[in-house]
Amino acid sequence: MELPGFAVWMFVCLHASVVCYPNGKVREACTSMVPCHGGSPQLSPEHTITVNGSEFKPGDNIEVHLSGPDFEGFFIQARDAEHLASPAVGSFVLADRRRSQLLTCGRTKNSAVSHTSKVKKKDIKVYWVAPGDAPKHVQFLATVVKKYRIFWVKIPGPIVSQPGVLSPTPPLYATSEALSTSHPVSYISKPFSASSCGIMKFCIRNPTNCDPGSASCFFLSFQQEESSVFIEMSGPSEGYLAFAFSHDQWMGGDDAYLCVNEDHRVLVSTACLKERSQPLLDSENALEDVAWRLADGVLQCSFRRSIRLPAYKGRFNLDTSYYIFLADGEAGEGGLIYKHRRQPLVTDGLYNVTGLPLDIGGSRAPRLIKAHGALMFVAWITTVSIGVIVARFFKPVWSHSFLLGKELWFQVHRMLMLTTVMLASISFVLPFVYRGGWSQQAGFHPYLGCAVMALTILQPLMAGFRPSRHAPRRQLFNWFHWSTGTTARILAVVTMFLGMDLPALDLPDPWDTYAMIGFVAWNVGTDVLLEIHSYCLVRKAEVIEDDRVQILQSLTSAEAEGRLFKQIVLTIYVCGNIVFLVAFLIAINQV
Repeated sequence: MELPGFAVWMFVCLHASVVCYPNGKVREACTSMVPCHGGSPQLSPEHTITVNGSEFKPGDNIEVHLSGPDFEGFFIQARDAEHLASPAVGSFVLADRRRSQLLTCGRTKNSAVSHTSKVKKKDIKVYWVAPGDAPKHVQFLATVVKKYRIFWVKIPGPIVSQPGVLSPTPPLYATSEALSTSHPVSYISKPFSASSCGIMKFCIRNPTNCDPGSASCFFLSFQQEESSVFIEMSGPSEGYLAFAFSHDQWMGGDDAYLCVNEDHRVLVSTACLKERSQPLLDSENALEDVAWRLADGVLQCSFRRSIRLPAYKGRFNLDTSYYIFLADGEAGEGGLIYKHRRQPLVTDGLYNVTGLPLDIGGSRAPRLIKAHGALMFVAWITTVSIGVIVARFFKPVWSHSFLLGKELWFQVHRMLMLTTVMLASISFVLPFVYRGGWSQQAGFHPYLGCAVMALTILQPLMAGFRPSRHAPRRQLFNWFHWSTGTTARILAVVTMFLGMDLPALDLPDPWDTYAMIGFVAWNVGTDVLLEIHSYCLVRKAEVIEDDRVQILQSLTSAEAEGRLFKQIVLTIYVCGNIVFLVAFLIAINQV
């Protein structure tokens, strides 16, 4: 099952062009014309805009041509040349509907043109239709995306004017340089220090109390400095690190911060998370004093931001309590980030990073999923396994001992199996409570889990209709009871194998696989040992008399002779199962 919230995905960004949309539906960029890719626009345009005239009258068509080296995305508008911050002017007509599409910006229909896909192109031609209320001077502007992190904003095009109107002096060109929102970037000289954690800094570390200088430590710290907070983040990652503030443990409406390794340099961006979609990177950066370092497989970045940022939509005030997520993942060419392969680290409660300095850890698995795994391990590693051994090998050993009017072996077997049904039933419900329904991204684990649960419920139902010991159908019942239980045990082990590596739990590799293989071998070995012992007892009871085999003792009495041996084996077996169980529970508690 999956961690929600910033937890299921956190920080996925797919191949994108303008404003993170490869299909060109970029109405969100109508005003700024800035992509949400983070980083800063390039300063020297490689592409040019040309038109087939310098004057226009209302209703005229002006051919607009954008050309240059291969590019993936574009966004074209016409604006009042004397007020470039004003809304788009006029409308466009397409020349090639396969590569371009019309968009409506503001109240003006078809007032912008963008790409239809990220297929590379060298030129685009469209026609601009002058409106009846056109301003005196109109300038064409274009945003061009060459790659995800390589783009130019508001590339200035020609100015066209109405007849008899003097050209503006000087010409009013928009430049990419004027739109750059980046801040100076410096380099971090050494690993971060945790010496002030809990004293002056609010710190999150995983593993708990790890050294930020080690190659296995994820570290996030917040230190208040007057009206701002200085933030440090580091961890073993060749791709990206990210953290987010959230009002709950579910993805949606979160305030995120990303440090992405792009061609051996780190880009620091802010972003907003909306539901379970890719993050929307901000075109304007509210961060200051940005610095980074890449060394020995550890990515470090630091920056400062104000506690309150009323001018930046989507940025949370840092004097309030939030859940905090910390994630890492791979990054591709051009700073493209991919979904994290394991669950993000999540704090166990709401915390105010500007309040009392603390030094805390977190969990990569939600509590309900931890409880789900723990209960299933208790059921299938201890109660089921011991109950089966007792029923299979201890009937003759405890046949003359009674508990509450029934044979002792039967009462122990029934108690353990009913406990299994209870534990499995409770555990089965927890992921559905946590997810609020069915998980589509957990592979075969939930399907096999449902099959195991059905067989688990079927077993006691069959036992309730068990024929008497000497009834003709007793052998048929025994066969069905054994085959159903054995199938459930095998499927349960397979289901646990699959569940241990799901992102919502993700026990440490390869330890979890080896431990589960060891548990299976331990159970099979114990079964084989007791089977050999039973066989040897039967052979001992055979004597040769008059060239024929005579059974001097019944199987039941022969088995009874091995009482001490079986009790020793059972004691060792129970202790071994408890060791496996404790190991798994410790691993679950640490994730």
